[in-house]
Amino acid sequence: MQYRSVFISDIHLGTKDAKAKSLLEFIKNVECENLFLVGDIIDGWALKRKITWFQSHSDVIQKILRKARKGTNVIYILGNHDEFVKPFLPLQLGDNITILHEYTYYDLNNQKFLVTHGDIFDTITLTKKWLALLGDSAYMFLLSVNKPLNKIRKIVGLKKYWSLSKFVKQNVKKSLMYICEFENIMIKIAKKENFDGII
Repeated sequence: MQYRSVFISDIHLGTKDAKAKSLLEFIKNVECENLFLVGDIIDGWALKRKITWFQSHSDVIQKILRKARKGTNVIYILGNHDEFVKPFLPLQLGDNITILHEYTYYDLNNQKFLVTHGDIFDTITLTKKWLALLGDSAYMFLLSVNKPLNKIRKIVGLKKYWSLSKFVKQNVKKSLMYICEFENIMIKIAKKENFDGII
C-alpha cells in the first residue's frame, strides 16, 4: 500500500510485550513518503529496569533504517519513554532521519497539525514523574497477566483477544484526563498556535 504519511506510536521496543513482529509485517507492506514514529518507540524506562531486547526488535529498527536509505523520510518524535535521547535534540541522522520533540505537519489540504506524543499535555508525567513510573510498573505487571488470562478465556470459549492492561489503562486514563483536563489543554495549545489539529 502507498501512503503519503504513516504515523506509528507506542511500540515500546525493549519490552517483552512489544508487538514487533506485527509491526515489522506492517512496515514491510506499506510504502510511504513520510514515516512518523510518534513517541515511545523504544522504551527506555523498561530498559532501565531489565534489558529485554529480541531479534524482532532489531529487525524493526533495521527495516526502518532501510526505508530511510531508500528515500523515506523518517521523523522520530520523542515520547516520555524514549526521553533518553532528549539532550541531543534536534538530531539529524543521515539525509532522511530526523529526531525531534514535536513537528508541524501540513496535509494535502494545507491544514496545519502538531505532531507530538502527547506526554507534553500529561500533567502527571510532567509534574510527578515518580507517579508515572509507578503507573508504568503497574502497567507492565498487567501486561504480564494478559497471556495467562487469554489462555483461560480461550479454554472457556472466548476466542477474541482481550487486553486487561489496555482496559485498566483506558479507564484510569479517562479518570486522570478528566482531572487533568488533558483534552482542554490540547485544544488551548492548538488554538493558540493556530493548528487545525493534533496528531
